[in-house]
Amino acid sequence: TLKTSAGEVDVKVPRDRDGSFDPQLIPKRKKDVSAIENKVISMYARGMSQRDISTTIEEIYGFSVSHEMISDITDHVLPELEEWQTRPLSNCYAFV
Repeated sequence: TLKTSAGEVDVKVPRDRDGSFDPQLIPKRKKDVSAIENKVISMYARGMSQRDISTTIEEIYGFSVSHEMISDITDHVLPELEEWQTRPLSNCYAFV
């Protein structure tokens, strides 16, 4: 079970008898992947497209992330983004 910012996700890990399998996205015995999600959200907030984010992650970390996974991650912040954009603004008084 992985802990993500959207909740817990069950992952089926393949059986590896000799211990030679080296996962690329989630290291062995790691249970929290919110750091990768935060990086994806940060890149999305800076205006990068989903393809740009996927390419950047592949260049930096050496593994590919599907566009669907990036879309799933960014979809979780859209309600918060819309709420922030429609928030009431405080009165602003200019002093001269």
